[in-house]
Amino acid sequence: MGDTPSADKPLTDRLLRSWVRCRRRAWLDVHGDPDARIYTAHRTLQLDDQQRSFVALLPQKPAAGLAGLADGAQGVVGVRLRGEGPEGLRLEAHPALLQRVKGQSRWGAFAYRPVLARQGRRLTREHRFPLALAGRLLADLQQAPVPEALAVAGAGRRVDKERLPLNAALDKQLNDALGKLAGDLRRSQPPALAADRRKCTLCSWRGLCNAEAAAAGHLSEVSGIGAKRREMLQDLGIQGLKELAAADPTRLAGQLERFGEQHGAMAAPLVAQARAQRDGLVERLDPASALPELESAKGVLLYDIESDPDARDDFLHGFVVLPRAVDGRWQLSQARYHPLLVLQEHGDSACWQRLRRFLRHYPDWPILHYGETESLALKRMAQRQGASDRERAALQRRLVDVHARVRRHWRLPLNSYGLKAVAAWLGFQWRQRSVDGARALLWWRQWRGSGPLDRGHHQTLRWIFTYNEDDGLATWAVAAWLLAQDTTKGGLQPPQS
Repeated sequence: MGDTPSADKPLTDRLLRSWVRCRRRAWLDVHGDPDARIYTAHRTLQLDDQQRSFVALLPQKPAAGLAGLADGAQGVVGVRLRGEGPEGLRLEAHPALLQRVKGQSRWGAFAYRPVLARQGRRLTREHRFPLALAGRLLADLQQAPVPEALAVAGAGRRVDKERLPLNAALDKQLNDALGKLAGDLRRSQPPALAADRRKCTLCSWRGLCNAEAAAAGHLSEVSGIGAKRREMLQDLGIQGLKELAAADPTRLAGQLERFGEQHGAMAAPLVAQARAQRDGLVERLDPASALPELESAKGVLLYDIESDPDARDDFLHGFVVLPRAVDGRWQLSQARYHPLLVLQEHGDSACWQRLRRFLRHYPDWPILHYGETESLALKRMAQRQGASDRERAALQRRLVDVHARVRRHWRLPLNSYGLKAVAAWLGFQWRQRSVDGARALLWWRQWRGSGPLDRGHHQTLRWIFTYNEDDGLATWAVAAWLLAQDTTKGGLQPPQS
C-alpha cells in the first residue's frame, strides 16, 4: 500500500468519478498496489465513445492547451485546470473537451464550457460532479462564469446533447462530495466493500475486492443477493454468508415478509444457496431430465451473439454445429464453427434471410444458448421481418436456454450462475486469457473503423471469432454436464479438476 497522500496532493476529477462509483475504488486508486490491477476494456470503450461523440459535435479538429483557448478555437483539449476548494483542498480537473460558447472572457468576446461524453441514458452524479468541478475551475481561469456544461452521447446524426445547469445546489453537493472524498483518502484502511458489487466487473481492482469478499464471506457473494436484499438481511442481524447459511429458513421467511411477501418467499432458496456455497454442495432441484429436447436430436446448434449495445447492433451471430453419431454419441471433434458477421449497412432484412437459410440447413436441431439475449434477439428479428406465426412458433420450440435449465434443475456452490462461472467450475478454459464481451466489443470497433474503406486487420476478426466460438463451446460444456447427470440417474458426476 502507498503512503497517505500529503495535503498538497490535489483531488482530481478522475478520483471524484471513481469515488462516486465506489468509495473503495477511489482509495485504491491512490493507495493500492498498481500490480494488483486487472485490465478492463471498459475505460478504452469509454474513450472510443468519447472520440466518436466529439467528432460528431465539432466541425473541425480541436486545438490544444491554453494557446487554443486564447485563439478562440471551437473546441480545445489537453487543458489542466487547477484551483482551491473548501477547507483549502487543492483541486485539479482535466476536462475531456472545452467548447467555445457566447460570452465574455479574459480572451475576448467568447467563453468556454466543459463537455463530457455520456454513457447510459441519463446524467448521473458520475457525470454531474466532474462537470461541476471543471466548470468551477474553468470560471477562475477564464475570469468569467460558466453557467452550464454539456453532456453528449452517440455519433453522427444520432448525437444527443444535454445541458447541465451549474447552479448553487449542484455546487453545494460538489463541496460535500469533495470533503467526503478527502476524508476517505486520509484513512489508513480502505472503505468497506460496495454493497452492490454488480459494477465490480468493470473495475480494474475487481480481483483484489473479489478475493476479500470471498475470504470474508460477504453477503454479496451469495448468488441472488443484491444491494437491497443485503440491506434487508443486515437489518435482521445477518452480516455474512456463514450467518445466512446457519439461519432457520422458516423464521427468516417470517422476518423478511415485513419487506414484502416476495422477499419472504426467497428465504429458503437463499439459505439453501448459502449452505451450498459454504459446504461446496451440489443439489438437484428437479429430478426430470434437464434437456429432454436432446434425447432424439440429430445434432445441436450452439448459439452466441456479440453485440454493441450502445449502437443497438448485434454484429455477430455465432453458431457451433455439433452433430450426433448414429450410436447417439455427440461428436465434439466434428463440431464446426459458423460465424455470421453482420454489418449495419447490410440491413436487418439481409441478416434475417441469412439466419433463416442457415437454420433451414439443420431442421429441428435444438438451438442451445446461455441466457435470454440470443432468444430475445432472434424472436424480435423474426417479428420485425414479418415471419409467420407458424415460423415463429417453430423457432420458439427450437430455442433452449441452458442457463434457465441449470437454475431450474440444480443448485451449485457458486456465487454466480453466469456462463463464465459455471463453465470454469466444470473445467472449461477459454483459449484467450482475460477476454470478455467488452474486449470483443473493443476489437469490433477497432476493426469496423469509420466505414467500409476503414476496416482493421483481419486478425482482429479472428480474435472475436475465437472468443465467440469458445462461448458456444462453453455452453456445450454446461449442457454436456446436465446430460451426464441425467444419464447417471441420480449419481452425481463431479466437475473436472
